[in-house]
Amino acid sequence: MIDNPEQAAASSLAPFRHPTFRAIWIASLASSFGGLIQSVGAAWMMTSITDSAGMVALVQASTSLPIMLFSLTSGAIADNFNRRKVMIIAQCFMLLASVGLTVCTYLELITPWLLLSFTFLIGCGVALNNPSWQASVGDIVPRADLPAAVALNSVGFNLTRSVGPAIGGAIVAAAGAAAAFAINTLSYFALIFVLARWKPVMQASALPRETIGTAMAAGLRYVAMSPNIEKVLLRSFVFGFTAISILALLPLVARDLLSGGPLLYGVLLGCFGIGAIGGAFLNSLLRRRFTVEWIVRLAFVGFALCALSLAVASSPWQAGPSLMVGGACWVLALSLFNVTVQLSTPRWVVGRALSIYQTATFGGMALGSWLWGVAAEDYGADKALLISCVLMLVGALLGLKFALPEETSLNLDPINRWEEPPLALELKQRSGPIVIMIEYIIKEADTHAFLDAMAERRRVRGRNGARNWTLSRDLETPQSWMETYHVATWIEYRRHNLRTTHADAVVGEKIRSLHSGTEPPRVHRMIERPTTWSDTLFATKSIFDMP
Repeated sequence: MIDNPEQAAASSLAPFRHPTFRAIWIASLASSFGGLIQSVGAAWMMTSITDSAGMVALVQASTSLPIMLFSLTSGAIADNFNRRKVMIIAQCFMLLASVGLTVCTYLELITPWLLLSFTFLIGCGVALNNPSWQASVGDIVPRADLPAAVALNSVGFNLTRSVGPAIGGAIVAAAGAAAAFAINTLSYFALIFVLARWKPVMQASALPRETIGTAMAAGLRYVAMSPNIEKVLLRSFVFGFTAISILALLPLVARDLLSGGPLLYGVLLGCFGIGAIGGAFLNSLLRRRFTVEWIVRLAFVGFALCALSLAVASSPWQAGPSLMVGGACWVLALSLFNVTVQLSTPRWVVGRALSIYQTATFGGMALGSWLWGVAAEDYGADKALLISCVLMLVGALLGLKFALPEETSLNLDPINRWEEPPLALELKQRSGPIVIMIEYIIKEADTHAFLDAMAERRRVRGRNGARNWTLSRDLETPQSWMETYHVATWIEYRRHNLRTTHADAVVGEKIRSLHSGTEPPRVHRMIERPTTWSDTLFATKSIFDMP
């Protein structure tokens, strides 16, 4: 536990020692500043061209929905292509969408659905960019600095949020939404320039690139076999669904409950950003004093209090401090969700794991933005906020059943001990299916320990790509056990072994320590062959690549 605030602050700023992180972080400030001005302009423009509360809330949903829809694909791209190039493409795409939005607004061609279309396209760029950037953070800074780096990314965004929305509101009030959109268009150039100059060291892969479909399936499989990540997905979905009510309905709070205009809306968003900055800097200190689960529970409760206060607010002086609390809780929860996923995932699949986490979080936000807009349409913004307040408290109680794991020191780097065995048959990379059978000799006294270890082994095998895993015991020689699993092709078998991390190897070493044979466990590597005409007719394509 750290009781010295200066020491906590120093650890919070440690990622700035790395020049690449520092340069991208500074450039991101300009981009975030422009993005927030654009968000204010889009939200307030919608209130100007329609009286529908649902359409106003859909501005937030249109930005979140692409992240829910396309993040998994973006994560597969992040894990299989040059992440720097992916980010440059994403930034250029958002630049073009922003140009289109600016031009249409300036020419007074904008309609509610056209506005939503442009914000949706910008959201698509965000969906492509985020997994590559978040996965790159773990490559730029060491593991020990990763939680602070994630928090600093939130600081950068919310530093601009503390002043950007207020400035955005003033720009919209003085020069109109088109000026706000034009400033956002210019804000992309700094980040594109920095990314173009960044020359990351790329590690050559001994394996060919996975197809997007195969990579997406591998990411889903890994997450499905990782209980800790599944808990994060559930809690982040609930948090996104409930907490987004405040941001989605804030334009209505400013206009209807507080009788204000775009400047007040920008000031209220600025209060949220100021609170978020404070939450980011408190992150390191709180993580040393409380468990991850307790911090997340407090974030849910803090957001519930914020929603309650906004629902009954009668002046900006009441709403502003409440939003500061909400902003702090927003950063604390989302940064801890992000860090938990990154520290629970090896580098070969981290982009996909983060993308699935983003899908859950932003899916909750997109669904929540729409439903809270519908609720506000039917019952008013104040009643909708009260309903979300109750659901946030339910989200805190979920921690009693689905508590988040604590940070671990597992070494998830690849162990790189596997060597391709010499084969008597000449195989192509697509030859398959491959069947692996491993024989163990286990003493009767070690049976229970062996079964416990093999249960963990099954999960590790499945996460790394194995299929149809089974464990069999010989009826005539009970000490003899056979582990069997399948992989689709020989190249997938190579991937399976090269994905093994140091943490995975601990399980294998425990199993080998229980093996009592005079020789190491014997491994049989076999290839399936069709024996009938019908088997051959309906065999997978890889069958035809067999020797």
